[in-house]
Amino acid sequence: MPIQQSTWMRLLLLALFAGSGCSALIYEIVWYQLLQFAIGSTAVSLGILLATFMGGLCLGSLLLPPLLPRLGRLAVYPLRLYAVLEACIALFGLAALKLIPAIEGVYVAGVQHGMPGMLLRGAICVICLLPPTMLMGASLPAIVRWGTSGSAAWWAVLYGANTLGAVSGALLAGFYLLRVYDLATATIAAAAINLVAAAISYAVATPQETPAQTPAPATLPDWSVYLAVGLSGAAALGAEVVWTRLMGLMLGATVYAFSIILAVFLAGLALGTAMGSALVKKLDARLALGWCQVLAALEIVWTAYVIADALPYWPINPLLSPRPRFIFELDLLRSLVAMLPPCLFWGASFPLAFAALGARDRGRVVSGIYAANTFGAIIGALAVSLVLVPWIGTRNTERVLIAVSLGGALVMLLPRALRDNALAVAVPTVTAVIVLLAWRVDAVPDELIAYGRRMPINAGYSTVLLTAEGRDSSIAVSRWHSDNSLQFHVAGKVEASSNGTDMKLQRMLGHLAALPQPAPHSVLIVGFGAGVTAGSFTTYPSIKRIVICEMEPLIPPTSTRFFAAQNYGVAKDKRTQIVFDDARHFVLTTPEKFDMITSDPIHPFVRGSAALYSKEYFEAEKAHLTEHGMVTQWVPLYESDEATVKSEIATFLSVFPDGLVFANTDNGTGYDLAMVGMNHPTPIDLDAVESRLRSAAYAPVRASLANVGFYSGAALLGTYAGDGRDLAPWLKDAQINHDGDLRLQYLAGLALNVSQEDVIYKAIVAHRKIPSAGFRGSPGALQNLYQAMNMPAGGGQGD
Repeated sequence: MPIQQSTWMRLLLLALFAGSGCSALIYEIVWYQLLQFAIGSTAVSLGILLATFMGGLCLGSLLLPPLLPRLGRLAVYPLRLYAVLEACIALFGLAALKLIPAIEGVYVAGVQHGMPGMLLRGAICVICLLPPTMLMGASLPAIVRWGTSGSAAWWAVLYGANTLGAVSGALLAGFYLLRVYDLATATIAAAAINLVAAAISYAVATPQETPAQTPAPATLPDWSVYLAVGLSGAAALGAEVVWTRLMGLMLGATVYAFSIILAVFLAGLALGTAMGSALVKKLDARLALGWCQVLAALEIVWTAYVIADALPYWPINPLLSPRPRFIFELDLLRSLVAMLPPCLFWGASFPLAFAALGARDRGRVVSGIYAANTFGAIIGALAVSLVLVPWIGTRNTERVLIAVSLGGALVMLLPRALRDNALAVAVPTVTAVIVLLAWRVDAVPDELIAYGRRMPINAGYSTVLLTAEGRDSSIAVSRWHSDNSLQFHVAGKVEASSNGTDMKLQRMLGHLAALPQPAPHSVLIVGFGAGVTAGSFTTYPSIKRIVICEMEPLIPPTSTRFFAAQNYGVAKDKRTQIVFDDARHFVLTTPEKFDMITSDPIHPFVRGSAALYSKEYFEAEKAHLTEHGMVTQWVPLYESDEATVKSEIATFLSVFPDGLVFANTDNGTGYDLAMVGMNHPTPIDLDAVESRLRSAAYAPVRASLANVGFYSGAALLGTYAGDGRDLAPWLKDAQINHDGDLRLQYLAGLALNVSQEDVIYKAIVAHRKIPSAGFRGSPGALQNLYQAMNMPAGGGQGD
């Protein structure tokens, strides 16, 4: 038997192509993270990234077959061609570590807002992603040319192996390489896989004769197969976008949850491909492809039901154990129950589509099917994320996806039904059933949008007044029964409220930055939330410009509707400008400098949010402060552990070494922190603070502070919990959060079920000493501060 046809050779190729899939997923995760630092992480920016990445796969798949005649002897050696592709992917992957940051510098220097900015973002993605992704797309049509008796089943098995490798890549990157190491190490690991695959492929390559071409049976035009598989791709990727969003609410939106969701989705495709490959010789491929889309439509109904009506009410408390393994196992189980069934049928569509086109030029068949599916996936993902969800919501989007799957089925089944009596009855009947089931699809519970993974313990304790699904986030407003407070929810978390403890922190973030300065003029607020922090600045007579950076356009008008009394109508203040953009992107690209920057981003365990807690981000904030400017930063102590909080504080103090830490307590127990950094450290003048507060012009400021229990400047500043010098011994083992690793999101994601807020708070204040550098004032003013801090004037540690 020739070496090309031997069993061990086939197994070797499957292993090599699985390795290629593994490296591709690692690159995808790394490149997305690198590019998001520059072009932002809004839905539009991520849509551009996705379209470019998948567009490259589509182009590479289409362009290779017509280029083969120009490749000379390389075209005669399919495995050598594959080896060259893998080696080039490795080189591009390694080069991207330097190329992307270099291009980012050009982008930041020349960025504009509006359509020019969008075009520039697209150009950056094309330059960085198109060459390597085209090479990735060309690898499947290259490798399927190996052997003289390739079949649709074998092509599909190759594709399934590649997808299974992608599963391992998603898990390897999310749970190990990026958690333990960094982007550079992950890239090197992916490149090593490519180079090993290239070396082995080149070593075992032998000449390949072009097999005779067999014409396809003249039953249906080829376009029907391409259209059906394209609609299948649109439904699959569109559904992935919707279900990732909804499952992210339920699981907590950590990097680990997203890795599990992606792995389950890809594993379903791989298993479905294997099942389809095993059955393809026993079935009428065109007919089976049509029924496969019918079953996929029914399984979308299943998943919609499970996510909306079953999983949120499972009698399992996801907060039951602080052990990460418990969280991961429960997340995996819920993802499998919800998402695996439809993915099986989308995966099975590939071998059926290959077989439906018959034995012909294998490279062109595979590239055509792959390109059609990928193009459909691009359209589906972009349409769902940018248009359908913000326009009609996730419930109606699922109905549209059911219709898309049904459309793919009808493309294949209707022509046969015209000459087959049994099908003529079955097709309309099944269509009617699917339409009825689609109409009965429920929306997810309002409390899931409000409380996310904490729904099991919070359900019934509040009334949800509003829910809305926007382009970037799902939001809700609720009223808590016990104290009648309003809560503002973003992505399944309470991000702000009118509760006394939350109100105090929100006002602290504003007043700690503004009150120490004699006449601040401009402020940048990162994140609108309920608008309370931003509204604090409207009370200062010298403020002339308030810039608020917010990703989700639904948030400002909703907060204005429900929290106008608490935020002083800041959204409608003539001094206010709201910029709808990723905050990091805005800070990097604006030429403006501010007297104050206050940052209250979403919790650091949420995937991507650690970029707003990195050393490089804090350096960018410092670079955009005026000479005596100040920055305040929120740090949560709840749903966190000591290692996570240490990382947040140490990273901030690495940029602002003279920074001050202030604590917000809930009935005397730890809750969260407000950190203060200065461009040029200057002690806070206590007498000047009290003098300003006594003036008539500062009457609104006095009222704003008194509203949350601060009746003097000393009371506000008395929340002081330490500075960089005090906390240095406690922080000696802290991990600094860098752009190159975003270690914080991996630390925070392991502490979802941890409740150590008071333990952490007491550890911090145990290191607190009488502040010798952060404050100055008369003996009376200093004595008032020490009394507010509950510390003796003679020095020593706090209690």
